Amino acid sequence: MPRVTITVPDRNPQPYRFQLDRMAVNMGRGSDNDIVVEDGSVSVSHAVMERIDGGYQLRDLGSTNGIKLDGHVMPVIPLRHGLSVKIGDVAFDFTLSDEEREALAREKPQQESPIIKESALDAPKRPAGPVRPAPAAHRHVVYEQQPSASASFFMTLFFLILAAGAFCVGLSIRHQKETGRSLLHDIQGSAAGVPLPAPGAEKAAEGDSAPAPEK
Repeated sequence: MPRVTITVPDRNPQPYRFQLDRMAVNMGRGSDNDIVVEDGSVSVSHAVMERIDGGYQLRDLGSTNGIKLDGHVMPVIPLRHGLSVKIGDVAFDFTLSDEEREALAREKPQQESPIIKESALDAPKRPAGPVRPAPAAHRHVVYEQQPSASASFFMTLFFLILAAGAFCVGLSIRHQKETGRSLLHDIQGSAAGVPLPAPGAEKAAEGDSAPAPEK
């Protein structure tokens, strides 16, 4: 059972116990109160301890000297285990057992989710008319022209012809140096069936036909 201890100055502490299902406990100097506090600083009907979800609170009933927490006069004081307040000049100590604290903790209502103020930007707006897409920003686009497949083929063929021509020229020059004859002339003669002289034969023939020196 919750315990309330009333300590009048220069008197012995007076404890009071009550059940958790007790909804209100009236305190004051009047004899009709649940807890009678005989002290001049306490009004006839001074305060009431009320049962709330998850615990108790002490509420002032318009007394002359009020109820105080840490020296500050307050209209309502939430009570917790081990709390000490003042009713006028009288000490009021509130204690709970471990079982009572667990029972009251199960009664505490869940905290409600906070209410968030919606800004004007987030609030839904009624469409005034058909929504038109915004014009796209002008962009300067540079297109790179890619060569077509036919152009690529002719370029490749052109380079192949150049390479073949260079190869033929080099081959003709080498043939001219080795045989002393034109490569084109030899190819034409070979096609006509004319036998080609062996390399150096022409020079040897020229040497044989030369006149012998006089003795």
